[in-house]
Amino acid sequence: MDLGSTLTLPARTAERPETRARVVEIFSSIQGEAELIGVRQIFLRFFGCNLRCAWCDSPETLTAPKGALLPGRVEQTPGRADFRSLPNPAPREAVLEAVLRLARAPHHSVSLTGGEPLLHARFLQSFLPELRRAGLRAYLETNGLLPDHLARVVDQVDWISMDLKPPSCTGDPCPDWLERHREFLRVAASGRPGAPRLFLKLIVGAEAEEAELRAAFRLAAREAPEASLTLQPVTPFGPVAVAPTLEAMLDWHALASEYVAEVRLIPQVHKLLSIL
Repeated sequence: MDLGSTLTLPARTAERPETRARVVEIFSSIQGEAELIGVRQIFLRFFGCNLRCAWCDSPETLTAPKGALLPGRVEQTPGRADFRSLPNPAPREAVLEAVLRLARAPHHSVSLTGGEPLLHARFLQSFLPELRRAGLRAYLETNGLLPDHLARVVDQVDWISMDLKPPSCTGDPCPDWLERHREFLRVAASGRPGAPRLFLKLIVGAEAEEAELRAAFRLAAREAPEASLTLQPVTPFGPVAVAPTLEAMLDWHALASEYVAEVRLIPQVHKLLSIL
């Protein structure tokens, strides 16, 4: 897949923040991945992604039938799955209202997820200040391949959960994935005062190649030495039928620990709990 044209941005001077976005769903659940596993969050899932990972467990964010945009869905009572429809593209005010309704119950933060939420960076430029004014914190889940998009919103984000995307683990070729990750990590600037807290995740497939994973671990050590790394065995889904063995995952953990100080091995907990 050629990401070059997908990720090309128009000149900054010609852009204005967007006030609408294509939303898949808004709901309350438990974070099931990486460093903040177990906290309760409001999930704001956006449509669209610049990758096509073979194991993607949110295919509804990738493609849609031609014609009128399908509506999104919004949970009305936290954790009750009592969804109503949300017309797309959804206006900022409607998205904020849905989030604030769920925020009546205690939540740690609002997870911006997808798909790839940074494809909606111009919307987030107008939405995140409103979220912050409401006293809510933002948690960005991202594939880490859109550094220019991150630059627009990095000052409005409190946490960044960045995936490392070696092609042997995604099944989607991206020749310059390491360079894009490097630029992204430099924008995130986890060491500068006031920067969002950054942590890393790598979903490991059964066909993972050592050279790629070693390169990813080396990059993490050089560009984000304070960030933890979670190794997550792929959850079989769609065309992906096999997960790495425990023995293989322990070997990957040992390799990662040669480079990264804090390495965790955690599966998708929300899948084990059978929750959204």
